[in-house]
Formats: sequence, C-alpha cells, structure tokens
Amino acid sequence: MHILESGDKNRDVVSEEDLTPARIVEALDRYIVGQKSAKRSVAIALRNRWRRRQTLPEMQKEILPKNIIMIGPTGVGKTEIARRLAGLVRAPFLKVEASKYTEVGYHGRDVESMVRDLVKYAVKMVRDEMGEEVLPQARENAEERLLDCLYEPEPEPSGSEEGAAANYEERRKQKERARERLREMLRDGRLEDRSVEVETTEKPAIQGMVAGGEEMGVDMQELFEQMMPSQTETRRMHVSNARRIIVQQEVERLIDKDRLHSEAVRRSEESGMIFIDEIDKVAGKEQQNQGPGVSRQGVQRDLLPIVEGTSVPTRYGMVQTDHILFVAAGAFSTSKPSDLIPELQGRFPIRVELDQLTKEDLMRILVEPRNALTSQYIALLKTEGVQLKFEKDAIQRLADIAAQINRNVAGIGARRLQTVMEKLLEEVSFNAPDMRGKNFKIDADYVDERLSDLAADRDMMQYIL
Repeated sequence: MHILESGDKNRDVVSEEDLTPARIVEALDRYIVGQKSAKRSVAIALRNRWRRRQTLPEMQKEILPKNIIMIGPTGVGKTEIARRLAGLVRAPFLKVEASKYTEVGYHGRDVESMVRDLVKYAVKMVRDEMGEEVLPQARENAEERLLDCLYEPEPEPSGSEEGAAANYEERRKQKERARERLREMLRDGRLEDRSVEVETTEKPAIQGMVAGGEEMGVDMQELFEQMMPSQTETRRMHVSNARRIIVQQEVERLIDKDRLHSEAVRRSEESGMIFIDEIDKVAGKEQQNQGPGVSRQGVQRDLLPIVEGTSVPTRYGMVQTDHILFVAAGAFSTSKPSDLIPELQGRFPIRVELDQLTKEDLMRILVEPRNALTSQYIALLKTEGVQLKFEKDAIQRLADIAAQINRNVAGIGARRLQTVMEKLLEEVSFNAPDMRGKNFKIDADYVDERLSDLAADRDMMQYIL
C-alpha cells in the first residue's frame, strides 16, 4: 500500500514498509508541538500493525493490537495525534465520546454502533478510491450518453428495397459525421448551455426515521430503503450540470459493490482505528439516583467485548474487532485510569501522559505547525487582498496572554489560542473587504491594545476570552 499524507501534495509517496517509527514521529511533528512520549507510543503501535502482517498467517491471528490510553488535560493534542496518525496511513478512523454511550442504549447509543460507523466510513473511503479508478471510463460513458441526448440517430427505414437501404446507409454516415462534430463541440465546451433531459434517481429522506434501530440489532436504514424504493424523475438541465450527474451515475454503476463492501470490511478489521474520547467520564464510582441504564460500569462492560474482540453485525457483513486499534483518552482530573474496571484496564496496556502546554509551547503552536493559526489567518485575509504579518513580539505576547487566561479561568490548552486570535483579529476581519491592497502588521502594541484590558479583568475574561 502507498500512502501520502493528507494535504501534503509536495511530499514524496512513501511505502508503508518505509514508514518507520522515527518517520511517523517526524510526520506528527509537522502538526503537533511537543508530546514526544505520546508520539513514540502511537508510532510503535502503528509500526507493529505492519510487522504483524509480515508474520505467518497463524501468528497474525495471535498478535493483538496494543491499545493506548492517553492521559492529559484538554487541548494538548490527544485527538490530533490520533487523527493525524490515521490520516498518515489512510486508515478508517472514527472518533467517539464515551459519554454518549449508555448501558444497552436506553438513553444513548449502543457501543456496537461505533463499529458500524467505522465500517460506514471505510465504505466511503473505498468508494472514493474505486471511483477514481473507474472515473476515466465513467467520463467516456457519460460523453456517449450526452451525445445520445443531444442527437438521437434516425430510425431504420421500414422498407427492404435496395434503394431505401442505400439511402439509409448514406444517412447513417451523415449522422455519424454529425455526431463526431457534436463530440468535438462538446469537448471544446461549446454546448455547455444546451438543454438536455436526464433521468435522475432520488432516495427517500429517511435519516430521521432510523435512529434507535441499531440498538435493537436492526439496520433500520437498510430496512426503510427496501420498503421505500428510490424514485426516478426526468429533469431538463444544461449540459454542464447533466455531465456531472451522469458521470456520478456511471461511477456508481461501474463500481463493483461486492468488492467495495468486502474491502471496506477488511480495512476496518485490519487497519481501523477508534478513538474513544472522554473515557474518564465513565470511570469512577457509581453515582446515586443516576437513572436506569446509565451506569458507568455498565458502559465499561459493554465496551469490554468490543475492545477484547467480538463479531459485530453490520449492513455490509460481520466485522471482527480483534485487530481494530483502540485509542482512549481523558483528562482524568476527577478520576484515574485505575478507576476503570480491571478487565477494561487490561485491554489498554499502553498508558501515556501528555504534558500541560507551556507558554513556549503555545508560541511554537502559533507558528511552527503546517496548519498554524497564524498561517491560517494570513491565508484567510489574503483572499481579501490584505497582507497580514505577525511580528515576533506579537507571537510572544499572544502566547503569554493565552497562558495567563488558561491559568486564571480554565485550562483548555491550545484551544485558548483560537479564542484569543479571533478576538485579536475581529476588527481586521470585519473591515478586510474595505482594506484591499493594504499591509497590516500585528505587533505587541496592537496585541496589548486589543487584549490587555480584557486579560487584566478576570471577570471579563470568563465571558469574552
């Protein structure tokens, strides 16, 4: 398998074999500041998946993934590490929150639904890849269908006389030449505003009717799709719109559905990743009067077979969870990992503590990652013709204010930078359409002008920053 990091078009394609732990950490460093220990742990876990596939088949069944618990406050990079890791190898990835699940699904979702959602995402991923494979053929087929709509061939003559047949042959050749002229015009874009009739298929709106079915082990969406078949309608539209619809129809027709579903199930089983956030919310002692079906230990017991390895029915077939990598995360501010039931603790053998972000870390986050906030705002305002520049002293002052607010109000890590930056650039962003062609410099004085009074007022900080 070949991989290319999402959004990094200039990076050379790297084979999975060459994706060593050191290279994985290097790739994560491009987007995440610090947290070296967590990066090393997930890099080893990812490399072990490749190592497992190199062993003998009978050994592959015995080597189980080493699931990970990340322990650390909000905003320090737990989710980002897992998400970037999955994107690095184009693995099916799903983020869920443990607090959204309740025992046997009385008031929340059944824990097995996370596996179904993972497979749905894998189906979309594989469909996109297979769609790229058949796209050239789909475009050729769409061109022929558009030509049929633009110019229908004349029917054969009813008589069998020799003269009529000869006349028909001559007209057929004329039609072919006319069709080829139409093809040239179509490819040159000269027929984009011509109207044609296209047959479209509309699926019934059933999304609001399927909630709750999965808790009963029933795929309600598939059931409703069978009961409410798609409706076909002929619509008149311009060639430009018709081409897009017909190409998509041809792509769907050319994709091998059986191969699509089997590959999606295989990827989910072999390389799927499920990130369970807020695992600490289902740890700890039971609370009094919490109602039926919402016990914390009940959710943990329901999670246990999924993490240990079981078979989950989905609309695409049975999915084995034995080799899905589970990464759990939580702040554990009011509880600790040992508060989880012992059986579940044993299924997460790797524990990593993430560090609280310092002022220096916040400074680096503002400028170093490829998706740095300063780079994002520079790109956004550039679309308005405004050249935005951040001075070094401004970066230092922003980090200092963000760190101060995290200490005084609530520690939300790097997410505090987003609120601070948005408040800082509120006026510039509002007036940007009237500032086309101007250069705007952000220095420490401007940061103090916009934020220092708010940062000094602790009561105001709670509401604005």
